[in-house]
Amino acid sequence: MAEKVDVRLFRNLVYEIVKMIPEGRVTSYGAIAKAIGYPNHSRMVGTAMNNCDVTVPAHRVVGHGGRLTGESNFHAPGEMQRLLEKEGIIIDKNRIRNFKNVFWNPVEEIE
Repeated sequence: MAEKVDVRLFRNLVYEIVKMIPEGRVTSYGAIAKAIGYPNHSRMVGTAMNNCDVTVPAHRVVGHGGRLTGESNFHAPGEMQRLLEKEGIIIDKNRIRNFKNVFWNPVEEIE
């Protein structure tokens, strides 16, 4: 049986985590899902990110291995990459080059 999820609560938890990501760092959909107690709901994190407002730094949430999978949700082509590069993150072929160095793990960082 599928796990019942309160969508509004889920989104709020996702946004709270994303707002904690420091400038110049990124996390993944899966890491957020795990941090909020829904480790098998990374796609639902992605859906929540599609619907967030400008106060949520959505550009800091990337796919597994540092792929810029959410780029299509930004207003202008290349906007996600531009915002990340503005924070000092190096992008190469739609992937964060130094992903391990800039990855922010909410499970370890939030006490």
